[in-house]
Amino acid sequence: MADMFAPLVAQLKANPKTIVFTEGNDPRILEAASKLLAEGVLKVVMVGNEAECKAAAAAGNFDISAAEIIDPENYAGFDEMVNTMVELRKGKQTAEECTAMLKKSNYFGTMLVKMGKADCLLGGATYSTADTIRPALQLVKTKKGAHLVSSCFILDRDCGEEGLKRIAMGDCAVNIDYTDTVDKATGEVKVAASAKLAEVAVETAKTAKLFGIDPKVAVLSFSTKGSGKGGTVKLSHDATAIAKEMSYAGGLQRQALFSIALVLFVFIMLINVVLNVVLKGGNRDE
Repeated sequence: MADMFAPLVAQLKANPKTIVFTEGNDPRILEAASKLLAEGVLKVVMVGNEAECKAAAAAGNFDISAAEIIDPENYAGFDEMVNTMVELRKGKQTAEECTAMLKKSNYFGTMLVKMGKADCLLGGATYSTADTIRPALQLVKTKKGAHLVSSCFILDRDCGEEGLKRIAMGDCAVNIDYTDTVDKATGEVKVAASAKLAEVAVETAKTAKLFGIDPKVAVLSFSTKGSGKGGTVKLSHDATAIAKEMSYAGGLQRQALFSIALVLFVFIMLINVVLNVVLKGGNRDE
C-alpha cells in the first residue's frame, strides 16, 4: 500500500515548517517529536516545563535535543502575547483573564501560531477535542468564507476494492447536528443547515485529495434513495445539490456527489475495520 504521507513529507522536507506540541511531556508526543526531528520533517516547539519535558524524554529514550522547549511561565514574549490576545478578544476577556488562559498550553500554543512563531499545532493527547479547537476558533479563526469547522478521519485499509481502500469520513467528531444560522433581529436565515453540511462535504473532499484520494462523495442519511421524507433526509438531499455547485466553483469537477447509495457499504466497511482493530489488538502479545 502506498504511503499516503510520502508526498506531504517530501513537501515539508523541501520547505520545513514549525509545529507546536501543546502537551510537551506526554510520551506519545515525545515519540512523535523525536521521529519528526530525526527525519528532518518539521521543526518542533514543545510547550511545557523544560525540566519535565527533558526528564520524560529521557525516561522514554526519545531524542528531542533539537526541539525548542517553551515554558509559558518564563516566556520572554509573554506580555506581548497577553496584549495581543486582549486585542483579539475585543473586550470578551480582560488582561488578567487572558494571562490566566495563556498559562495553559492549549491557548499558549495557539497564540504562538497566531503570532507567526509557528505554522501549525497539534494537541489532544490529554486535552479534549473541545479544549483543542476552542482556542483556535477564538484566536486564529476560520478561513475567509468558512461558516464552521469540521473534522475528517482517514480510514486506510490493506483490504477491499481498489479505489476504496482509503476513505475520508467527515464529520465524525465536531458537528453533531446542523441547524440554520438565523439573524436574531430579523429572523432571516443567514446560513442554511444544508449549506453547512455541503461545506463539510466539500472540505472533506479537499482533505481527501491531500492524501491521494480521488474524491467521490456520499452524503449519508438513513433513507435509501429518497424513500424517507423530511428531517435529515431533506438535509442530505439539499446538501448534495449545494455541494455539487460548490465543488464546480472550487475546481473539484471530477467529484461524483450523491446521497445514500454507499451507506450500507460504509456500514459494513466500518464493522470490518473495527473487527480488524479488535482482533489485532487482542494479539499484541504474540
